[in-house]
Amino acid sequence: MKAFILAAGLGTRLAPYTIDRPKALVELKGITLLERAIRKVNELEITEVIINIHHFGDQILDFLNSKQNFNLPITVSDERDQLLDTGGAIQYARQLLGNEPFLLYNVDVLSTMDLNAFSAYHAQKGGLATMAVRERSSDRYLVFDQNMLLSGWKNVKSGEERVSRVCDDPRNFAFSGIQIIEPDLLSLIIETGKFSIIDLYLRLARSESIFGYHDTSETWMDLGKPEQLIAAEKMS
Repeated sequence: MKAFILAAGLGTRLAPYTIDRPKALVELKGITLLERAIRKVNELEITEVIINIHHFGDQILDFLNSKQNFNLPITVSDERDQLLDTGGAIQYARQLLGNEPFLLYNVDVLSTMDLNAFSAYHAQKGGLATMAVRERSSDRYLVFDQNMLLSGWKNVKSGEERVSRVCDDPRNFAFSGIQIIEPDLLSLIIETGKFSIIDLYLRLARSESIFGYHDTSETWMDLGKPEQLIAAEKMS
């Protein structure tokens, strides 16, 4: 399985840490978020790591070179000309992703989730994609039926809702920024340029199987804001 680490974001929410560096090279306890992500995805039998770059992309290239790519086959998807969001990123990198399922991992996620159990669940469900989700407080939720099929999305703050399929007893979960995608999904992309993968999933969920994986692991954190990074620094 290949792993695609999403490291191209501007890191605006993480300022001032990102004034002079990409979010991926911000450090947590002396280790960059990128190195932590590479270590995490390597829990699986990863055949190749793909990393997209945009903001201060040269610094990421220099960092990888200084670490000799962590002795892993690493390929860069260069988005320095245009930041493409998650959906656009996989569309742009489709020739690099090949013909096997791949793990998509946000560089600013800190997680103790068992990736091997996640991968086994994805294989057992047999859907086009599986998203790791948690029961946590959020303004935006993905909506699933009792079989964890994606059925819609809602913003509880604005009241906006989007329905992909009608279901009884819907369950609301927050997305964790970790997902596994089948290569067949790539051929179903009709969107172009910059677009959200959630928008893509909501469209496909009308007729295809997109599953959620209820992650109950001890630790999950979004490290996209200074206060979140500070909180993670205080963890044992």
